[in-house]
Amino acid sequence: MALQPAYLLHRRPYRETSALVDLLTLEHGVVRAVARGVARPGSRTRSTLQPFTPLHVMWRGKGELKTLTLIEAAGPGVLLAGEGLLCGLYANELLSRCLPRDFAVEALFAHYGALLPELAVPAQRAAKLRRLEVTLLEALDADPVFSVLKASDTGSPTMAALHPQERYLYDIGSRHFFEASHSQQGVDGRTLKLLAQGDWEAAGLARQSKWLLRQALLPLMGDRPLRSRALMQSLLEKRRQRAPVSS
Repeated sequence: MALQPAYLLHRRPYRETSALVDLLTLEHGVVRAVARGVARPGSRTRSTLQPFTPLHVMWRGKGELKTLTLIEAAGPGVLLAGEGLLCGLYANELLSRCLPRDFAVEALFAHYGALLPELAVPAQRAAKLRRLEVTLLEALDADPVFSVLKASDTGSPTMAALHPQERYLYDIGSRHFFEASHSQQGVDGRTLKLLAQGDWEAAGLARQSKWLLRQALLPLMGDRPLRSRALMQSLLEKRRQRAPVSS
């Protein structure tokens, strides 16, 4: 096989000197493979096989678990720290958990590569993560459908257009919206119409887009909590505890 552009999503020890890795690749999507000897002291690939570093890899094997035969850096890695690092770990965990094996999405690979340097810039993180989430949902045909699910006299649901002055909640099962009651906050139809036009990265819609995409991703993520999200919450809690109390 030809050299394959790739990024490391996840790595864990395997036997004594090897590692089991999940790689995001350009032409094969997520590939799980064994990196033999990568944990051995003096291994030339030990420092190369790192997160957020563009790679070129080759592997052998026809089953679900491949064996890497070549690992080389394709460029400098992105150095992330603090919240930027946790956002990078979230992106890796998201793709590793949600993408089926051997399901290639070139647009998603491109967005991921463009996302990494932006994570070092606090003002860019949220918007670029939303774009990655949207691209993932679209690739898996799991993105929100911007119409309203209504009950009918026949018992079969009907579809209606969003109304700018109404407020709506998201129905995870159908991927449509339904009208919120007076006791439910929901999201206004005007905001949803803007999101339907692709304004996922607009600063004024940040809270609503994050909420909606998190709802849409739930069926793909499963019940297991995200480790990266728990780490982010822990970091924010430590910062709140260290913040000075105003008199």
